[in-house]
Amino acid sequence: MSDKKHILVVEDEEHLAVGIRFNLEAEGYRATAVGDGATALKHLQDEHSDINMVVLDLMLPGMSGYEVCQAMRESGIDIPVLILSARTLTEDRTRGFNVGADQYLTKPFDLDELISRVNNLLLLYDRRATGRIEHESGRKQYRFGKAEVDFEHFLATVSDDEVHLTQLEWKLLDYFVRNEGRVVPRNELLEEVWDMPGSITTRAVDQFIRRLRKIFEVDPSQPRHFLTIRDMGYRFLRDPDVDGAT
Repeated sequence: MSDKKHILVVEDEEHLAVGIRFNLEAEGYRATAVGDGATALKHLQDEHSDINMVVLDLMLPGMSGYEVCQAMRESGIDIPVLILSARTLTEDRTRGFNVGADQYLTKPFDLDELISRVNNLLLLYDRRATGRIEHESGRKQYRFGKAEVDFEHFLATVSDDEVHLTQLEWKLLDYFVRNEGRVVPRNELLEEVWDMPGSITTRAVDQFIRRLRKIFEVDPSQPRHFLTIRDMGYRFLRDPDVDGAT
């Protein structure tokens, strides 16, 4: 079996699929292109599948890219997904992230940016799989409230019950922990966590904050750790009683 990373391109515009596949192969990857979601899922759910990443269009015949991504995540397929779509509305981006996509790139796109995002996503997942992601401070285990988080092995518990986080939720939590106590502007989160321009208007940040609150807060409606600072951004407090939450 080849040591090259294998990328599945799911795109019904044949000329575009061929172009993406050609450029991925020129970059040193193996690439397979399919034109519909059902075929993509067959490849992904095959017990012998060696696919490492999916580049996924949304407007596909029969089964949308949203449905493909959601089916992947529900069946436990945890590989990077880069949505590539002509849909530019904020609700489209938000829905893409909600079904488990890692990044969202709009058409028409710059080829260098596509390759860069592919490279970075694969590198991030490789580091996560081998436990080589750790905070700039060197901390791997972290506790706050009733939660214990192991950033080396990507394990999290709340009141001793294991909880599951998506790749983006891990990345967002990691960024908050590394910036503990500091007010982080929304545009900074978009740029550093989502790799999106900070000027974009999207509800994705708010929705992911709500998801972290639902997972980690005792009362998500009265958060003590993941705070919204009006007109400024968000602030994470490890110990609100000590840090003086306002």
